[in-house]
Amino acid sequence: MRDDLGADVTLPRAPRRVVSLVPSLTEAVATTVPDVLVGATDYCSHPGDLPVARVGGSKYPTVDAVLDCAPELVLANSEENRPEDVRRLREAGVAVWVTAAPATVPKALASLRALFTRAFDTGVPGWLAEAEREWGEPAPVATRAVVPVWRKPWVVLGRDTFGGDVLRRLGIGNAYDGHDDRYPRPPLAELRSRFAEGDAELLVLPDEPYLFTDDDGPGHFPGVPYALVSGRLLTWYGPSLAGARRELAAALTPVTR
Repeated sequence: MRDDLGADVTLPRAPRRVVSLVPSLTEAVATTVPDVLVGATDYCSHPGDLPVARVGGSKYPTVDAVLDCAPELVLANSEENRPEDVRRLREAGVAVWVTAAPATVPKALASLRALFTRAFDTGVPGWLAEAEREWGEPAPVATRAVVPVWRKPWVVLGRDTFGGDVLRRLGIGNAYDGHDDRYPRPPLAELRSRFAEGDAELLVLPDEPYLFTDDDGPGHFPGVPYALVSGRLLTWYGPSLAGARRELAAALTPVTR
């Protein structure tokens, strides 16, 4: 088998001991084949009662702790995990399946379909089939948004991001979708100018990776309509996508301070 990056992944059977270094993949595996997870990162928060060993952060996992779990398969992501950690695991003889950073919802769902049907031999999970139906058709773009994901410094969604495509399918364009970077770091003055010049009409503030709230975020954009949304629903790809369209659409009703 080959993972999203084209690397060979050899598994003599469907894995029975899995360590996930990606929160969204942890949730997907825990929902679909719950008995196989033996390790996950400290940031794997769903499901909340997951009884597995914790192996550190996604960017900086403790590789020895991963190896101590005796995994048959480790799940990683090209954007969230460091190549040197993947390389060390493979050199230790562990199979590692690396998913690509998806630029669109369909690409994310195709990646999950490949993982479960090939590596886990489960067939297509019900939640995945539901998500494919739910997110198939994009809505016409009716407004444009600035979408910060961090505040110190300001970081926003740029081109080719999963979260940007989620919003586009809900009818919300991204004011930075033409930027050279996937995660631009514009100064606050530039972000404000996007609204002043009519390039954006909505500020979308997720609660992760930075926890934006009514009291932390909107105050930097006086008079700009904003919406607080779940970062998990906006940026995670997995079981949360089933039903997320309706919930996100409701949350995107703007508020003005």
